[in-house]
Parts: sequence; C-alpha cells; structure tokens
Amino acid sequence: MNTARHASERLMSWPSLIADRAPCGAELGLRTATQEIVHFHGEHEADVHLTRAMIARLRPALLGSSALRLRAGSGWVTVRLDMGSDIDLLATLVSAALQATGAPYPAHDPAPDHCTRTRIRC
Repeated sequence: MNTARHASERLMSWPSLIADRAPCGAELGLRTATQEIVHFHGEHEADVHLTRAMIARLRPALLGSSALRLRAGSGWVTVRLDMGSDIDLLATLVSAALQATGAPYPAHDPAPDHCTRTRIRC
C-alpha cells in the first residue's frame, strides 16, 4: 500500500493547500499561496514544515512518537507513513503547520529553513 499517495490525496482535498513540485526535488508537495507545507519522499515518508518555533512548542509530544524524526535546527519533521494512524498524525501536523504560517513569527528567518534533502546547486 502506498500510504504517501493516500495521505496526499486526503490533503489535496483541503482548500488551503495547492499541489506543486517541492523545491527539494520531491515530485509532490503541497503549499499555501506563500509557503511550502508538506512534501512526499517515496511511498512511505513525508516532510512537514512546522517551523522551528512550532517544533519548540510541540517538542515533548513530537519526541513521543516513533513515526516522527526531528533534525536539530530544522523546522521540518519527517513522518514515516506505515499505517492509517500515521496518515492521521500527518494530517494533524499539517494542520499545525498551517496554523504556524498564519501565526505571527519573524517574516525572515536568520537561516534558511529548507527541507533536509534539498539539493544544493553550485
């Protein structure tokens, strides 16, 4: 079962999300009019841009899930999509990411916050 496809189909029905190719090279990403929110790597993994501030607030809860991987200093969270409940978790995190983009926070981050798989071009 391709859980990433099921998750993306569910999220593409949300009116605030627009399908687009992700800057990191992932074929499918979903964004608002101004910011990338989630993209999919393979059949069982998604990266959600929660923002560094949102991750700091949610850190204890995030660390309690074996389906999540956090990377130090990143505003991105990787979700391993192995079962239906992981898709529900992803939907919850995408909802939090949408709230984070609408909440007041610095318009420009001191360091770029690209997906940890972003291809660097020379």
